Amino acid sequence: MKKTNGIKCAVLMLLLPLTHACKQETGVPHPGENAAGTIIRANESVSIWMTTGDKSKLLQQQGNVTFAADAGSNATTVTVDENSSFQNIDGYGFTLTQGSAQVISGLAAAQQDALLNELFSAGGIGISAIRISIGASDLSNSSYSYRDGASFSLAGPDLTYLIPMIKKVLAINPGIKILATPWSAPRWMKTNGGWVGGRLNAGNYGDYATYFVDYLNAMQAQGITIWGITPQNEPENGGNEPSMLMDAGEQLNFINNHLGPRIRGAGYNTKIIAFDHNCDNTNYPTTVANGSSYVDGSAFHLYLGNISAMTTVKNATNKNVYFTEQWTSSAGSFGGDLSWHTQNITVGASRNWAKAVFEWNLANNTSMGPRTPGGCTQCLGAITINSSTSYTRNVAYYIIAHLSKFVKPGAVRINSNIAGSIQNVAFKNSDGTKVLLAGNNGGSAVTFKVKWGSQSFTYTLPAGATATFKWSGTQSSGGTTAPIGQVISLRGINNQFVCGQNGTQAMRCDKAVAGDWERFTVVDAGAGKVALRSMSKYVSSENGAASGMTCTRTTVGDWEKFDWVVNADGKISLRGNNGMYVCSENGTDVMKCNRPSISGWEAFSLN
Repeated sequence: MKKTNGIKCAVLMLLLPLTHACKQETGVPHPGENAAGTIIRANESVSIWMTTGDKSKLLQQQGNVTFAADAGSNATTVTVDENSSFQNIDGYGFTLTQGSAQVISGLAAAQQDALLNELFSAGGIGISAIRISIGASDLSNSSYSYRDGASFSLAGPDLTYLIPMIKKVLAINPGIKILATPWSAPRWMKTNGGWVGGRLNAGNYGDYATYFVDYLNAMQAQGITIWGITPQNEPENGGNEPSMLMDAGEQLNFINNHLGPRIRGAGYNTKIIAFDHNCDNTNYPTTVANGSSYVDGSAFHLYLGNISAMTTVKNATNKNVYFTEQWTSSAGSFGGDLSWHTQNITVGASRNWAKAVFEWNLANNTSMGPRTPGGCTQCLGAITINSSTSYTRNVAYYIIAHLSKFVKPGAVRINSNIAGSIQNVAFKNSDGTKVLLAGNNGGSAVTFKVKWGSQSFTYTLPAGATATFKWSGTQSSGGTTAPIGQVISLRGINNQFVCGQNGTQAMRCDKAVAGDWERFTVVDAGAGKVALRSMSKYVSSENGAASGMTCTRTTVGDWEKFDWVVNADGKISLRGNNGMYVCSENGTDVMKCNRPSISGWEAFSLN
């Protein structure tokens, strides 16, 4: 991993879970119930938990607010639409390094049980996924692999500390997902024969695949199922201890010709997730994911690049994306890290299709260890173990807890828009509860509106604060609410993206990848209509002209206004001012706004 900034805090707090039931009734509709028998309540109560940058509130439950009939206007409005959905969620958590397991093991029995239940139980912060290293990471007490001897063996630091700790976690949360990643192959398989850098010898690709199968077998024998693996942590970083370089061609060769066939041949359906490195390189994960049927998707860190790279790769590969590591530093600031990680990681990665989000190290001692001789010296865990009876919750704890406590595996991300400085992301759990995570990255407090169907509430969030809002019920109306302010891409039935054609010619639905001219901001055009803007120009229906639609207008008139229609399957259609629907023409002709009804060519998926 690579260094950025962060801080630790030493504040203990109590977690006060609060749930709401969503009752279902059948039979003759009553007031507040539609003909289909679904309760549509007004005045839903909203529970709120907040963490502030000055640490005056630390995942502290606030007074409830109540939805009421929407009225008035607020320039900073977050619209939540549970009828428009995106990726399903696998989980949230940290890397349980060998060092983490070692320091937690040093707690007295009562304190250790209390901490593990706080971290992993539904009554605590409900961590639902952990990342572990295959062999040593840089936050292990030494560098080692499982084939340093004549045969494969888990014996050593992991069998002493990590595996017993995983078993304790599984006893609390048997369904937790475990992602496993090597920092290096065994030294004898590498070109330089060392722990730092080097590459996998061409003649040892098969041996390394066997190493993975042996690992899965050994962990299964311990009662531990590995949900997913990545072939190499940070394959472009050869300076960590341990570490190993692996370029896209090498990774593709290894997966297709060795790892994939061997794992599947051994009967494992373990996910193979490519890349596992920074957002500044989209070519690497795209090459590997598109080149291998074994690959489930790609994993990312954000020490370089922009979090939007995840969407770029998602669109280019049509495969899953995951966010697997981001550190906080003992030399940083609590408030700065809380705001930055909320905007870029918990909100940013989730809005860019992440099915899982991991912060870095779960726990450390007061010396920021254990670590290898070349390991990170400032990596601040979510928890600092101070002594056998004392531990401190640090900023990463709160960053993840604002999601993990409320958003459960199987939840789905639902639509919401960024509004001013209120960075946010919304989810719907399988029990129907809604969760909105919001952070104010501005320099002053902001009073904003949350609109949900025909209801809304207002709330004031201090500068730099993060809050989680949770409520029950069913969206009362307004399920066709457009994602005002959100940047979207439209994918036609031909699986290609709608393109503004550089604002110089008629629009088409024929682009395989969504670039700048395939991204549109949804703008409120008044009277319930929307306009679509790309690169400062607006889409025009051209009143249904046969010459086709364009993205050339600098202002919004009647021809640039559309009704936003949500179809039963969740796809959207656009109806122009002429009462006709926009048609993709299956990508074979210019797009027109001239269809009187909706079929496959008049419906679009949102990306």
